[in-house]
Amino acid sequence: MTATASTTAAGHARVPTARKQGPPGRLRAWATRAPLLPALIFMVVVTQLPFVATLVISFFDWNALYPDARSFTGFANYTEVLTDPDLRKSVLTTILLTASVVIASLVIGLGLALLLDRRFRGRGIVRTLLIAPFLLVPVAAALLWKHVLYNPEYGLFNGLLHWVGGDGASQPDWISDTPLLAIEASLVWQWTPFMMLILLAGLQSRDTELIEAARMDGANNWQVFRHLTLPHLRRYLELGALLGSIYIVQNFDAVFTITSGGLGTANLPYTVYQSFYQAHENGLASAAGVLVVIGSIIIATFALRVVSSLFREEVSR
Repeated sequence: MTATASTTAAGHARVPTARKQGPPGRLRAWATRAPLLPALIFMVVVTQLPFVATLVISFFDWNALYPDARSFTGFANYTEVLTDPDLRKSVLTTILLTASVVIASLVIGLGLALLLDRRFRGRGIVRTLLIAPFLLVPVAAALLWKHVLYNPEYGLFNGLLHWVGGDGASQPDWISDTPLLAIEASLVWQWTPFMMLILLAGLQSRDTELIEAARMDGANNWQVFRHLTLPHLRRYLELGALLGSIYIVQNFDAVFTITSGGLGTANLPYTVYQSFYQAHENGLASAAGVLVVIGSIIIATFALRVVSSLFREEVSR
């Protein structure tokens, strides 16, 4: 008779004998994680060790032209980054560039997502064409805008003005006249498809029965969008804004390619480049780079929280 079914003479149930277990739980957990260890070691070597080295260098007054004259300065480099007028201006330029690009990309991406959420002939082709800018290499996209569109002699923008206004049409130098706007336009063009894809995924996860019920109650398109669609897209808008901010705050390609940091367009990543490669101030550049990383981590923390809340909402449905 088995242990679970047998009883004692007094009629009480016999306690079942414990089954023999396999390897200990801790050993089993390590065996499960073992295939991930090479990737973890590679990530630590490639990302964390250089960051630790950058963090250490940021506490030194270290000019590459005078390697023997380096000395420990504590937080002096961080103080200079936060108090130097040029560096503070680069921080403000980074904030302005990031905010304007993210907001414009979200607004335009929302409009395109609402368009692609409808059924019409050729929707697949239109979707592919709209995604294409995001697939371009950032430097290639910046070169495209600088030479094909902005060039005052043979650019398409001035060619269009000449075609519309004739020989008397103005031929502005777009980069010299509006340098920051020129960079913002190129980044908005490249990042709008990313926002569009996120918001389109949100639109396609709506409860269609709820929308149909609202229409049967007499709600028009604007009322459906304002009271149903927009509240549903709030998390997706937050996710797009946070992810876009993480990448755009670190943008270097467009600033370097279009204006070379001139005309008041130098953001913090470009300032780090100038301090390190041109002024050879390793300590100052490292301090500015650490601040960029800290800002990115703060934004990424909020982004992860938004992603987690989205997953929880999907599971609870």
